[in-house]
Amino acid sequence: MPHTVSREIHLKSRPRFLPSREDFEIVEVPVPRPENGQVLVRNLFLSVDPYMRGQMVEQARANSFALGKPMDGACVGTVVESKRPDLKAGDYVLAEKSWRELYLSDGSELKKFEPDGLPVQTWLGVMGISGFTAYLGMLEVGKPHSRETVFVSAAAGAVGNTACQLAKLKGCRVIGSAGSDEKVEWLRTHGGIEAFNYKKVESIEGALKHLCPGGIDIYFDNVGGPHLEAALESLKTFGRVLLCGMISKTEADGRPFPLTNLNLAVRKRLTLTGFRASDHLHLFEQFSSDMRRWIEEGKIAWTETIVDGLENAPDAFLGLFRGENLGKMLVRVE
Repeated sequence: MPHTVSREIHLKSRPRFLPSREDFEIVEVPVPRPENGQVLVRNLFLSVDPYMRGQMVEQARANSFALGKPMDGACVGTVVESKRPDLKAGDYVLAEKSWRELYLSDGSELKKFEPDGLPVQTWLGVMGISGFTAYLGMLEVGKPHSRETVFVSAAAGAVGNTACQLAKLKGCRVIGSAGSDEKVEWLRTHGGIEAFNYKKVESIEGALKHLCPGGIDIYFDNVGGPHLEAALESLKTFGRVLLCGMISKTEADGRPFPLTNLNLAVRKRLTLTGFRASDHLHLFEQFSSDMRRWIEEGKIAWTETIVDGLENAPDAFLGLFRGENLGKMLVRVE
């Protein structure tokens, strides 16, 4: 039977700071049959990621999400009807057309792939942009050496956990912070990563001084704010800061936390490097080959938090900011 209707989650309103369920609405839209050169794709899994919050709130950004439209993001789907010679029904594809069940495409935005024995959603996590971000930041930017000490914030998340394991692969001592005892225990039993619950310690700086009295060599920053301040205090001379994400905000008005000790970057001759995976896509094939080999060798593992049902995508997204995910947060479209 032809697919004629698709459910979509639209951005209904722009939140002032943290989004709420009321900022989203589920709608039904017609889906026309594909014409020559087009394919119809059914989404299987959607990725929800912290960066989406900025694109919801900041209307002036060039890549802001439009009101009354789905919030685009990474997704994996399967072709259900094709009018293209290079794609056939049943092919798996990656795209940036999430928050919907079905969509038409001319094929230019699709990346065909073969699961090769791994779950298809893996290409949204450790084999996808999350894994690539960790790979790029830790290995290409950070360049860790054996016996160095590495600190990773949000270490139980999709990017942070892979970054921890890559540092361990290079022979480093790895310290991770997480927001619950469950996550801390998982990190400790998951590759021998030393970890602490930042919500329970008297201060992040104190926890780092206790665990690393000699200081840290690399800080992989996923959050900014107090974690970054504490890391600047603990970094050794000529230490490196890998700036991946800064989702920490002040509770009062949602603005970024002001750093009060950035002068340490001068005194300690630190290197602070921001990076984005989209600037280094020429390395993706190398990453794919390396990551696949490490997975097969049992050197890299992962976990996922899967929420079922497109209608629950907003709750999955909001759960990121409540610390409800262990590993990659995904939505399984039903």
